[in-house]
Amino acid sequence: MFGLTSSKKDRVFYDAFEKHATCVVRAAELFVQALHSPDLVVEISKQVRSIEAEGDTITHDTIARLHKTWITPLDRADIHALISTLDDVLDLTEAAADRLALYEIRTAPPFVVGLASVLLQATQATEKAVRLLQNVKQPEEMLKLCVEINRLENDADSDYRQGLATLFKGEFDAMAVFKWRDIIDNLEAATDRCEDVANILEGIALEYS
Repeated sequence: MFGLTSSKKDRVFYDAFEKHATCVVRAAELFVQALHSPDLVVEISKQVRSIEAEGDTITHDTIARLHKTWITPLDRADIHALISTLDDVLDLTEAAADRLALYEIRTAPPFVVGLASVLLQATQATEKAVRLLQNVKQPEEMLKLCVEINRLENDADSDYRQGLATLFKGEFDAMAVFKWRDIIDNLEAATDRCEDVANILEGIALEYS
């Protein structure tokens, strides 16, 4: 059973979504910082890993609470999908940050910096949209943010394709191609998951409007 209510128990779910979305933004911010602070890459990677663990805890607690709650503020499947997809964004961002440290990256090509910037913008828009979820009966602002997230995902796809083209033009040696391909794969996938979050939010808005 579910219903759009505003009890303290319901607030727990909304708090979880918002806290996780904040973790996602923090991780993306740190990744961008790491690209501009090569001497801090290892330390920043550890910070992102800590945030990812925080996100895991939020996800696990939310799913456990979902199984114990009889009446939920949103459809159970939507709650599970939303928290899980936010966790996917965080996992993929952490994977990219981990690769920076693992591969001992010092200088990032422009296409990587650009893709990371798009991911950060997508996570920021995602956080804003998630915070509007409680006002889903007046979804106009949230839906505008979802459209913006979709646009950013398209930008990420374009940046990713251009990055691949650059990697395979012969300017990078084979090892560098492998390293950067691994990193941009994770960045592009993280932006894809932001779009998945937007699609879930749009579906919820359609259900309640």
